[in-house]
Amino acid sequence: MDLPFTSLVSQLPSTIPFVGPESLERQMGHPFEARVGANESAFGVSPVAAIAMRKAVDQLAWYSDPENFDLRSALATHHGVRPEEIAISAGIDDLLGLAVRAFVEPGQIAVASLGAYPTFIYHVNGFGCGLSSAPYRDGRNDLEALADLAQHPDVRLVYLSNPDNPTGTWHKASEIRQLIQALPKHCVFILDEAYTEFAPDDATPDIHPIHPRTMRMRTFSKAHGMAGARVGYAICPAAIASGFDKIRLHFGVNRIAQVGAAASLTHTAFVSDVVKQVETGRDAYVSLAADLGLLTLPSATNFVTFDAGSAERADAILERLIENRVFVRKPRVEPLDRYFRVTVGRKDERGVFAERLREIVKGT
Repeated sequence: MDLPFTSLVSQLPSTIPFVGPESLERQMGHPFEARVGANESAFGVSPVAAIAMRKAVDQLAWYSDPENFDLRSALATHHGVRPEEIAISAGIDDLLGLAVRAFVEPGQIAVASLGAYPTFIYHVNGFGCGLSSAPYRDGRNDLEALADLAQHPDVRLVYLSNPDNPTGTWHKASEIRQLIQALPKHCVFILDEAYTEFAPDDATPDIHPIHPRTMRMRTFSKAHGMAGARVGYAICPAAIASGFDKIRLHFGVNRIAQVGAAASLTHTAFVSDVVKQVETGRDAYVSLAADLGLLTLPSATNFVTFDAGSAERADAILERLIENRVFVRKPRVEPLDRYFRVTVGRKDERGVFAERLREIVKGT
C-alpha cells in the first residue's frame, strides 16, 4: 500500500530499541525459566505501593491528574526541590523523547557514547537529528571524548547514563561535575540516573544547586520494581519542565501509576532491602564468572556484565542461553559486543542461569 509517510519515516529502519522477552517466547513457543535480561526488578513492588494501587482501581474510570500534582509534590519534598523543578512522564524513555524533541532540531546533533542506551538513539533518529558518538574505553564512558564532541557548534544535547547501561560501570560525582563544567553553553546535558539507588554514594552528584542546563532523569522501574507502571521523572530547572509541558502527553502517566509511585517513595525500607538483595546477587554472579574463567565489569546497577572474550563467543553464549530458556541481552556495537549482560534475579532464577551457563561455557 502506498501511504504518504513523511520522508523521514520512510527512511527509518523497521526496528525497535529492544526485542521483548514476550516476543521471543512467542517465537520459541515456550516461556523463559529465568527472565534476567531486561534489568527489571526480580523482587516485586513495595507492599505499600501495591495496596495503594489496588485501592486506586476504584477510580480507574477517571482520567489521571494531568499535572501529576501529588506525585510531583512528593518527589519535590523527597529531593528538596520545588515541584516546578520536577518533570514526570511515562518512564525515562518518554522523557528522552521529550528532550530530543525540545532541544534538537533536524540537522542538529546529539552526543552519546557509541553503544549507549538504545532508546536515546532511537529518539534521535526518529526526530531526524544527527548523532555524534564516542567509543567506550575499557568498558566505561569516555567523558573527555564526550566533552570534546560537544564543542561542535551544532550540538544541542549530550547524553550520559551514570551508572551506565549497558555496562554497569560508573564515574564518580566529581568526574560528572567536571564534565558538566566542560560542556559549552549551546548544549543541554542529560544525566540518566536510572540505577542511582544501586550506586556508591560518591557516584551521585549533589542535586543542589540545580544546574541551569542539566536534567537528571530517574525512574520507578528499577529499585522500586514498577517497570510495568511506566513512571519516570526529571529533576531539572523549572524552565525545562515548563518546556516539556508544551509538548508532553498530559495524561501519559495513568492514575494507578501515579498513586503507586507516590506510595513507593514512602517505603524506603523496601527499596533498601532490594538494594541489599541485588548486592548479594551481584557478588554471586562475580563468583560464578570467576569459577568459569570469565571476567566481569564492575557494576553499580542491578545487573552484571560478563566478558566472553570475543563477540563471537558472546553471541554463541547468548544464543544458547535463550535456547535453554534463559533470557539475557548483549550489546551489538564494538568494543562492547564481547559482553553479555545479566540482571540480578531471585535466588532460584540465578540458580537456573548458573546451571545453564556452566553447561554452555564448558562447550564453547
